[in-house]
Amino acid sequence: MQIILISDRLAKARTVSVSLRHVLASAALALALLTGLTATLYWLTLRFASELRLPALQQMVLAAQKSESERAREFLQQNLNAMAVKLGEMQAQLTRLDALGDRLSTLAGIRPQEFRLSEAPGLGGAQSTSQPPQDLSLGEFNARMASLSRQMENRSDMLGLLDAQLFEQTVRKKLMPTMMPVNAPFNASGFGMRIDPITGQHAMHEGIDFIADAGTAVVAAAGGVVQFAGFHPQYGNMIDIDHGNDLVTRYAHLSKMVVKEGDVLQRGRRIAFSGNTGRSTGPHLHFEVRFRGAAQNPARFLYASNPQLPNARTQTARAK
Repeated sequence: MQIILISDRLAKARTVSVSLRHVLASAALALALLTGLTATLYWLTLRFASELRLPALQQMVLAAQKSESERAREFLQQNLNAMAVKLGEMQAQLTRLDALGDRLSTLAGIRPQEFRLSEAPGLGGAQSTSQPPQDLSLGEFNARMASLSRQMENRSDMLGLLDAQLFEQTVRKKLMPTMMPVNAPFNASGFGMRIDPITGQHAMHEGIDFIADAGTAVVAAAGGVVQFAGFHPQYGNMIDIDHGNDLVTRYAHLSKMVVKEGDVLQRGRRIAFSGNTGRSTGPHLHFEVRFRGAAQNPARFLYASNPQLPNARTQTARAK
C-alpha cells in the first residue's frame, strides 16, 4: 500500500509505502497497548473498589475473595481429612498398645498402678535461649505424623511378639509342677537313697513324703491331663497327671480320688485326699515328678516358687 500526502505546506506530494510487516507491527502494538490499559484498569478497579463504593465493583471483589477463600478452605479440608484418617489409625494403634501393655504388665507381675500406659508421661523444661522456637510447616507436620505412625506400627509388632513369648512362658510355667501339692511340710523323707521303712534295706526313694493327716486335700502341682487314676499294689490309690513335654507328676497313698482319667486340670485343682493306702506305714502323701519315665527330685521344682521351704533331707540328717 502507498499513501500519498498532499498539503499546501509541502512543496511537492510525499509518498509513504506501508508493507505487511508494518501492518503486523502496528496491530501488535495496538494489542499490547489495549492489554496494558485493560490490566491497569482492572488493577485500579480492584485497588480502589472499596473506596469508590461502586456496587458492581464491590460484588466483583467479594466474588473473587469468596472464590479464593473457598479454594483455601477446600485445600485445608482435604488436609484435615487426611490427618483425621491418620489420627484414627494412631488412636486404634494406641488402644492396641494399651491393651498389650496391660497384658504384658500382668504377665510380668507388675501392678497396674505402677505401669500406667493410659496416662501421658510428664514432660517439661526451660525454653531454649540458644535457638529460637520454630513453627512446623504443613509438610513437616505430615512427615512427622507418618514417621510416628510407622514407629507405632513397629512397636506394636514387637510388643505383640513379646506378648506371645511371655504368654508361652506363662503357659509353660503353669505346666511346671512348682505348686505344693498339699498344705504340709515334707520333712518325713526326701528324694534319694534311704533305709526302707518296711524292709529295712538301703533303697532308692523316688519322691518326697509329705506328713499329712488322712483326708487332707491334695491339689495338682501344675495344669495337665489325668493320665491314670486308680489302685496300684504298692502306691495304693494313685493319680498320674501328664503336664506335657514328657513331664508327669504322681500322687500316691490317697484315701479318696475326685478326678478320673482324661480330666483336664488347672493348676491348684483339688484331685484327692491324702491317706494310708498301699505300701505305707502311716497317713502321708507320696509325691513324685518323672521326666520321660525317670524319677526326678521334686524339690528342684518346688523350690523354684517356694525357696523358703525346708529341705527334707537336711532336716532328716539333722534329726539323726
